[in-house]
Amino acid sequence: MREKTTNKSTKMIFGKIPLISAVGAIAGIIGGYLYYAKVGCNSGSCAITSNPWLSMLWGAAMGYLVFDIFAGKKKKTEDNG
Repeated sequence: MREKTTNKSTKMIFGKIPLISAVGAIAGIIGGYLYYAKVGCNSGSCAITSNPWLSMLWGAAMGYLVFDIFAGKKKKTEDNG
């Protein structure tokens, strides 16, 4: 029976950002744009929602942070030898 080997690089993007956090940032970008398009700001005085780029940037930050909660943290191992 052949065992599946998992490559750590498939779980990390460029070795620094967990894949689930990157997915969260992309979901946040989409959500930020949808918020701008559907809710937005009619008067133009709203700092974030009056500009689609700022809405997408804010959404990316929120998506990254929310999805980062679900990313597995590395466990520290102690060498008692």
